[in-house]
Amino acid sequence: MDTKETLKLLRDYESRNVTFVDPQGGWPIVWERARGVQVWDMAGKKYLDLTAAFGVAAAGHANPRVVRAGQRQMARLLHAMGDVHPHALKAQLARQLSRITFERWSVASAILADVEPGFPPSRRARAPLRRDDGPARRTKTRANPGALEFSHDPTQTTPVPGGKDAALHVRQGCLTPPSRQTFTATGKTIFANSGFEAVEAALKTALLATGKRGVIAFEGAYHGLGYGALNTTHRSHFRRPFAAQLGRFGHFVPFPKMDGCASQPSLQQVERALRRTFRREAIGAVLVEPVQARGGIHVPPPEFLPRLRQLCDEYHALLIFDEIYTGFGRTGKWFAGEHTRTVPDLICLGKALTGGFPLSACVGRADLMDAAWPASTGEAIHTSTFLGHPVGCAMALAQISEIEQRKLPARAAALGTFLLDELSKIQCSKSRLRLMPRGQGLLAGVELILPDGTPATQIALPAIKALLQRGYIFLPEGEHANVISFTPPLTVSQPQLAQAVAALADVLGVGTACPHT
Repeated sequence: MDTKETLKLLRDYESRNVTFVDPQGGWPIVWERARGVQVWDMAGKKYLDLTAAFGVAAAGHANPRVVRAGQRQMARLLHAMGDVHPHALKAQLARQLSRITFERWSVASAILADVEPGFPPSRRARAPLRRDDGPARRTKTRANPGALEFSHDPTQTTPVPGGKDAALHVRQGCLTPPSRQTFTATGKTIFANSGFEAVEAALKTALLATGKRGVIAFEGAYHGLGYGALNTTHRSHFRRPFAAQLGRFGHFVPFPKMDGCASQPSLQQVERALRRTFRREAIGAVLVEPVQARGGIHVPPPEFLPRLRQLCDEYHALLIFDEIYTGFGRTGKWFAGEHTRTVPDLICLGKALTGGFPLSACVGRADLMDAAWPASTGEAIHTSTFLGHPVGCAMALAQISEIEQRKLPARAAALGTFLLDELSKIQCSKSRLRLMPRGQGLLAGVELILPDGTPATQIALPAIKALLQRGYIFLPEGEHANVISFTPPLTVSQPQLAQAVAALADVLGVGTACPHT
């Protein structure tokens, strides 16, 4: 079977809204195999993948260690009974996710408490749970609420003692965090399959914990397309066709950006919008991507996430980080919230978690999860057939180990600096087409803007198609598809990045054939 036959089968038998096939040809290619940072199509042509297949292949396509883990597990136990008769790897992965999130964050918080007398051990990471809408009484905090330092090794930590008192403390809605003796330093996980399912598990947790249905999300946000998550995905292209069936509990406020555009909302304007929404609606959670990916590669000001932490504490709401795209080293830290040392109450993970198997997770503070969810009596109120699939768990454990041993977050940080420097050198000398590079780590992109300030979609999309013909796989991002994104495997080399940037510059015609005004 060749590419033409495959695309014909898709046209005949797949719902027509899924795979776009350019009637003029050249898009899409049909993947045959992939390894490392390279992809081969059905004709044997090789491509440099600058997408990591939607950010999934963080440790490289078909990473040998991850593949072997999956193969061994498939031969041993292909499927178990997720919420009835579990398998050992699900327990091991839940423990590992706790270690790389709340345990290492909490240990760092305890260290800060020793260094600074009077500093709360939780670093205000614990949002108080009250079933009311008013703001909490203000308490003295540090100048940078939500900030803490993180241990360097995410897989080797010692938990801070916790216990039943911590969960009781949360249920009672106390404004002050638990003492170090009752501070629960672990996380608990709800496994799922796709990213939006992890988000919906977090949304359910917020409702159970606070009793408030409202969720604040942000303009430009993408949290998935399931009916729960869709309420918090901003783009009307996705929501409008199904608006009649949506619960409409999402409330959107502007997302602050550091794009160098005067029309962008300031942090003060965003805070005013947040406070208005908190006052008018029964808000149980704030859901945010620490860096917006599909929204157009938008990095917020460094004060933004700590301020969200403080506002959530003040108004008794949970802070949820959607790190499905940004997690596992993509932005140069294990998790993007660590750039501002901000701790969420819940974190949603997926994509790079396994390197290629459908598995996602909602990880929350153990005391919060115990307070929100009742103990199982034999019939779980949130579950699925493939919950915590054994093959996915095996691959995830191998993937996490590979990311840690190869120090891929640090690698992404260094390569991201190099990439942005290279992108900043691209400029069209024969037109006023503006190129605006931005990003964090290896979550980067360059926005194309026309001289009148409108999105240069008609230039960006043909450029991506031309790059595909040259052997480079790129994707457009943003509502207007005018941001050419760079999200390669974290194993990409500096010469490969330089080669891709040069190809982009050539396609855009730097100095010779830029679009004329």
